[in-house]
Amino acid sequence: MQTESAALRAPIQSLNLPAKRGQGVPQGISLTGVQQNELLRALPQHELERLLPELELVALPSGKHLYDFGEKIEYSYFPTTAIVSLQYVNEDGITTEIAVVGREGVAGVTMYKGERASNTAVVQAAGYGYRMRTDTLRELFGEGGTLAHQLMRYTSCLFAQLAQNVVSSRHSSIEQKLCRWLLERLDRSPSSELKVTQELIANLLGVRRESITAAAGKLQAEGLIQCRRGMVVVLDRAGLERCAGACYFAARGTLAQAATH
Repeated sequence: MQTESAALRAPIQSLNLPAKRGQGVPQGISLTGVQQNELLRALPQHELERLLPELELVALPSGKHLYDFGEKIEYSYFPTTAIVSLQYVNEDGITTEIAVVGREGVAGVTMYKGERASNTAVVQAAGYGYRMRTDTLRELFGEGGTLAHQLMRYTSCLFAQLAQNVVSSRHSSIEQKLCRWLLERLDRSPSSELKVTQELIANLLGVRRESITAAAGKLQAEGLIQCRRGMVVVLDRAGLERCAGACYFAARGTLAQAATH
């Protein structure tokens, strides 16, 4: 446990290799790899090629804090296979998830110099992603173009997701909240197997663990999911969608609509 905790506290290491002679792009960075992130894939090739020398491929272990509330954000992260949970921690130490970021977007964008983090970003599902210094991304944003448009589009999507989370927290049942939470991960995961504990789900949703256990047991009895130790396997996505209610489809629809513009 001490070794694991030390690894999570250690700085994230770049997986980039030195650039070849006469080339500014580090080895291992390619258009194909970077385009695994949907926001970056939406950029014209000439804009994306300009970004390549500024991007670093990084491994993102589960539980790693990318930044904490009130900190200066040094890097913006574009996940490819990792999933990042954006959280708010109140004065009593109670954590609530306010949004989730996967391959569709970016975490840690700052619009002005000296801006501090308004939330905490924690890797919820281990994987990989690309990072760029926030100062560099802010400069590129100021130049306009498709990158600026995509960043504004995605920021709007995050606000919509936050709004839907607020509505869901007040008007959805525990079962609906659990279904939506699982679907949001499934949308960003390459597999139907989600490595997560019921305790973590309860903490992020701000409900009692017993409530999540009861809701998960009901979904399992209906054949929608299978609960294993430290893992939830989704068996029937359509069934989960029927149980999730309108909030899930509203947030998903906002993201899909923005992605077409």
